[in-house]
Amino acid sequence: MEPEEIPQREDGSGFATAFIAGLIIVAVVAAALVLVTHLTRPHGNTVGQSLPFGPAERAYVPQIQFQGGQMSQSSNLLNQEFVYVAGTVTNAGNRTIRALDVAFEFRDPFNQLVLRDPQHLIDSSAAPLRAGESRDFQVTLGSHLPSEWNRQYPAIRITGVLLQ
Repeated sequence: MEPEEIPQREDGSGFATAFIAGLIIVAVVAAALVLVTHLTRPHGNTVGQSLPFGPAERAYVPQIQFQGGQMSQSSNLLNQEFVYVAGTVTNAGNRTIRALDVAFEFRDPFNQLVLRDPQHLIDSSAAPLRAGESRDFQVTLGSHLPSEWNRQYPAIRITGVLLQ
């Protein structure tokens, strides 16, 4: 007579495999959320350090002109709304602009300021805007626009200029 085989108990390797698979799924979901958050974040260069805006820079402001303001609105897969503000900046003066900070000012139907969004329009690490040159810009503004906004193109106020 042969001895009866005793069923052997599993050592928990099924649990370990399921646990590892769960960790991998959580890591993939977390990475996807980070990626989506990064991709949906406004891509305009928000202002961190202020540029000079003394008497010389203020005197040069009339030489900096904005044309062709366009705006569009879109949403992503997470149903977040984004507004794209585009236009052209022209350096009509005789100096080179190495960096330019502006504030986009959004108003309500009563013409009251509801949001001032500072942005680097020309970053000091980008090519400078030489005298007589024009450059297109597009700034992405996230879902932080107030509901009171009148849906008009924002005013652009120069807040800092680095001249050469």
